[in-house]
Amino acid sequence: MQLTSFTDYGLRALTFMAALPAGKLTSITEVTETYGVSRNHMVKIINQLSRNGYVMAIRGKNGGIRLGKPPSEIVIGQVVRDLEPLQLVNCHSDFCHITSACRLKNALNEAVQTFLAVLDGYTLADMVEDNQPLYQLLLSEKPSLRN
Repeated sequence: MQLTSFTDYGLRALTFMAALPAGKLTSITEVTETYGVSRNHMVKIINQLSRNGYVMAIRGKNGGIRLGKPPSEIVIGQVVRDLEPLQLVNCHSDFCHITSACRLKNALNEAVQTFLAVLDGYTLADMVEDNQPLYQLLLSEKPSLRN
């Protein structure tokens, strides 16, 4: 299974924000420069993450973005559910004439549920806590993680 770039960069943006010192704001520009993705694409991603409560956007001269909740409360499996179109194949009867007898769709659904169950065992905090190599790559210094 391959995640869309939208979900991939959504998870990367959340990881970046989780690695920041507690309370520190960042900008969409800083996130896009860190990962080399188009600003336009990242704006859409951050907007969706904000609608789902993962990111808080603060407007104004001293505004920016930061996590909308502690990393320990952001479950990776739920983020994937919220961002990813999880239908692996089109089983609509107008598209596939064997839908009524097909067992593959059930096997694929079981695989997706198993994939998500594994991701449900991890939080954003698990991805960043005590991860010195990540801090060095993203921030060039060790931050104080938010709680």
